[in-house]
Amino acid sequence: MQVLSIGLNHTTAPVEVRERAAVAAEHLDDALKDISKLDSIEEATILSTCNRTEVYCHVPNANIDVVHNWLCDFHDLHKDEVAPYLYTLPDQDAVKHAFRVASGLDSLVIGEPQILGQMKTAFATAHKNGNTGKILNRLFQNTFSVAKEIRTSTAIGSSAVSVAYAAVTLSKSIFSDISQQTVLLVGAGETIELTCRHLYRQGVRKMIIANRTMSRADGLADEFGAEVISLHELSTRLPEADMVFSSTASTLPILGKGSFESALKQRKNRPMFVVDLAIPRDVEPEVNDLKNVFLYTVDDLQAVVTENLESRKQAALEAEKIVGERTREFMLWYQTLASVPTLRQLRDRTQLIKENELINARRRLVAGDDPAEVLELFAHALSQKFMHHPTESLRQKHDEDLLFAARELFGLDEK
Repeated sequence: MQVLSIGLNHTTAPVEVRERAAVAAEHLDDALKDISKLDSIEEATILSTCNRTEVYCHVPNANIDVVHNWLCDFHDLHKDEVAPYLYTLPDQDAVKHAFRVASGLDSLVIGEPQILGQMKTAFATAHKNGNTGKILNRLFQNTFSVAKEIRTSTAIGSSAVSVAYAAVTLSKSIFSDISQQTVLLVGAGETIELTCRHLYRQGVRKMIIANRTMSRADGLADEFGAEVISLHELSTRLPEADMVFSSTASTLPILGKGSFESALKQRKNRPMFVVDLAIPRDVEPEVNDLKNVFLYTVDDLQAVVTENLESRKQAALEAEKIVGERTREFMLWYQTLASVPTLRQLRDRTQLIKENELINARRRLVAGDDPAEVLELFAHALSQKFMHHPTESLRQKHDEDLLFAARELFGLDEK
């Protein structure tokens, strides 16, 4: 049996590959049902965000090609397109990776809290669909506990650092005073909500939120005093936007080069700062060719992120120690599972010997035999029958390792 983590992320794959391998939220149930059809995968959870797509699974053997092939088949990809970017982490490495991901140690922005919520949602969905069992249930329960421990005992989450925060920080390199700019936000999910929060703290008050579901956007509008529009109004309202932040679950770009060309004409070429936080991308890459449009994707935020790393290095070191300790604890539990059938058989066999000898002892007592003699015979028979097979094996096999194991098991003095 093995626990495996197989996937790709922002450190191994460019955005073009990640967006093709991403599993959109509306397709997650289908993906879980599809992977559950594979006999060689006993349990599975799929985590897919803008920075990573990972499959955590429990398999009876290490046939990693099954997961690789499934990922390619589900997305209609050739294996050669994805294989160079995939990582495969077995057992202890998979457990450690899960703990690091949930704690924000493997994120684009170290310590960002958003990934923990995404991981909880991924597990909850898999659990609801019946894709998890004893192993992954224990793994993810421990994962969330480790993340909580790290956040409460280290300073890794002490400052509001996230991809959204990095994006807002980056906008200051374009505009001297972002509080005076008009911001268009496309989408109304967690990333956009976090972006709204950071913008509001920076003094931005003119925000326009475009979303397919108006009710979700209304909640953000009430909190931040924003205006709500439908996605159909994007092209007509785009010229008003000095800054655009987009993060939707659309599988196709919703903001094209033509829309921005038209907007720039109406703006008389005043600059536009555009951040595409979506995977797959919401903004056509060709928009970057336009003069006076400053387009950034999640990969481009690395420079801003780097500035925040220095203050978190010590906290990350402390967090890594916790991850290491908790990984060892999980693996001790996991490794004991292999011994459970043997221990159960050993207990059953011992119980059977005891019950048979008790029957014989009671029979002698009923027949009137001396109780002291019956007790002596009972103890002798019990020890002889329990030790018969072990002693015969040691005599016949002459195996040094077996002898050492016997001394260890029975606590025998080496002398």
